[in-house]
Amino acid sequence: MDPTALPTLYAHLQNALGSAPDEARRLFHGRGRCWPGLEQLTVDWLDGQLLVALFREPEPAFMTGLQALLRELTGQEVWRNSGARALLLQHRSREGAPLEVLWGELEPEPRVREQGLNYQLMLGRNQNHGLFLDMRYGRRWVQRQARGKRVLNLFAYTCGFSVAALAGGAEQVVNLDMARSALARGRDNHRLNGHDLGKVTFLGHELFKSWGKVRKLGPYELIIIDPPSFQKGSFALTRDYQKILRRLPELLTDNGRVLACVNDPDIASRFLIDGMAEQAPRLRFVERLDNPPEFADIDPEAGLKALVFDHQA
Repeated sequence: MDPTALPTLYAHLQNALGSAPDEARRLFHGRGRCWPGLEQLTVDWLDGQLLVALFREPEPAFMTGLQALLRELTGQEVWRNSGARALLLQHRSREGAPLEVLWGELEPEPRVREQGLNYQLMLGRNQNHGLFLDMRYGRRWVQRQARGKRVLNLFAYTCGFSVAALAGGAEQVVNLDMARSALARGRDNHRLNGHDLGKVTFLGHELFKSWGKVRKLGPYELIIIDPPSFQKGSFALTRDYQKILRRLPELLTDNGRVLACVNDPDIASRFLIDGMAEQAPRLRFVERLDNPPEFADIDPEAGLKALVFDHQA
């Protein structure tokens, strides 16, 4: 990271805060490599808390300059008018991804809105706060597709897709994730939106040991697959994704749909398109969903890949 690039960040944040969003948004996406010298830095707006994340430990000169810049920002009129309540710096490359409060007071469990829906976040305990902002258009797509459907949400995490599906009128959603604490937060997210929990199932299981249970609760008109790139002892994307794809035909109804996702910068869309053609040839690739414009990347294949497939009867 380059200290001489910090004025670019400052100008960008001043402009963004001049029209601070009323929903959770990424304000600066250095990881898209469109801003030389700032590639390992992102900034999110979380209901008045500005979260700056460093994904690599910078040189001391950069860290000193960054902290001085951010503190200067809090003295500007645009900051006061934005409604900001806290300025946070997260060190993602350090053990435990510690969070440093540079200004204001941390609200560790803020409620944020996205596309009219409510989500409970958690700041300062985990590396991720509970809502992947680059998947905003994916959640919107699910909400629009879900009416009257049975939905399977694999690697559900805090159930953002499930919330979107229920909001869109899904008949039933089955969420599966081995992290029971994440599913508990998913229940909270549904409650925040006044959803009928009788329409939601939460399975705190390891996927590859649970196919029988998943199949019993189906078949499904819509399946969502949004796995981590790597989960120790459980899932490695390049090794295990194919095992999921080959199971899809037995889980889907005729004319069912799949939203399959990859968010590894080193793995392109062809990985899913070719893998589906090999493992589940009755599923036809339809489209790749756009990513939100704030997640622009110098290489589109390095960003989130969210691909739609149709099951041909």
